[in-house]
Amino acid sequence: MHAKKTIHGSAMESAGSRGCGIAAAALLAALVLAPTKANAEVAEVRIVRQPSILSLALFVMDHEKLVEKAARAKGLPDLKVSWSRLAGGAAVNDAMLSGAVDFAAGGVGPLIVLWDRSRGGKGDIKAAGALSDLPMTLNTNNPEIKSLEDFNEKNKIALPAVKTSMQAVLLQMAAAKKWGDKNYEHLDRFTISLGHADATAALISGSGIVAAHFAAPPWDAIQLKSRTMHTVLDSSDIIGGPATCLVLYATQKFHDQNPKVYAAVVQALSEAMDLISSDKKRAAEIYLALNSDKISVEELIEILEMPSSVYKLAPSGIKTYADFMHKIGRIKTRPESWKDLFFPSSHDLAGN
Repeated sequence: MHAKKTIHGSAMESAGSRGCGIAAAALLAALVLAPTKANAEVAEVRIVRQPSILSLALFVMDHEKLVEKAARAKGLPDLKVSWSRLAGGAAVNDAMLSGAVDFAAGGVGPLIVLWDRSRGGKGDIKAAGALSDLPMTLNTNNPEIKSLEDFNEKNKIALPAVKTSMQAVLLQMAAAKKWGDKNYEHLDRFTISLGHADATAALISGSGIVAAHFAAPPWDAIQLKSRTMHTVLDSSDIIGGPATCLVLYATQKFHDQNPKVYAAVVQALSEAMDLISSDKKRAAEIYLALNSDKISVEELIEILEMPSSVYKLAPSGIKTYADFMHKIGRIKTRPESWKDLFFPSSHDLAGN
């Protein structure tokens, strides 16, 4: 009797073992075949832009739902796209470093600083493409200010962000040209951080808060509508030709883990630029539908039709910015090429 129980028990154990083995095999197969969270792409992509027509392509992408369209074509029909806006390179960089956004529209200067600080690991930050090459303009309401030498403690210059914004870098480049590389910060003591809208209002009202503003389009055009305003210089005077002002960047981690979403955003960006090129009236209408800038559709079309208003994925003047920033010690690593700062999807473009 005891022997039978033992044999019966062994048989039960054997059957149980076979059952567990089958269950384990089924579970393993399910884990291999089923999609996992680690392999799935994000359900939502978060993009931050800046409030000017330098970011026009992003406003077109939003209004026309171009990211969603591209995502559907890549097998992601339910991708949610969330848009926000921030003014100034410091705020944009903080949002990117904190993980609050996936793509950020920022100046070339802030991009170069982020790339330098984050290179070497999955935290690397690089650009997906350029956003615009429109020149930025240093305007003043003080008739006595004719050149950079005329600025002083009583005549402040408004920038989106002191030290870190693209305008701040350009002003330092201008100072280095005029007073030598060692004095590149000569004008920094006369700068304050102020958003484009507030700086424009202060200049036109003559409140005295600032005497000048290094403005991005269309704020420069809005300012120059006032007879009290005139231009001291623009970014092309400093660089010596066209140069990219804004770029769209992301982290290496996001790029690697979300290849379809990344590709959808880049494709949408390209389509937005095609629309701007082919239908400037439509682009102007879209921008004003999403912004409250005090400028008419006709005035905005006039800006977009200027030869200097260029919207293209290929960057311009990146090495000029980077070389200067390395020379003054702002970054430790000098990129060998503009491609070091951009993801491979941009490397076939005719950039510099």
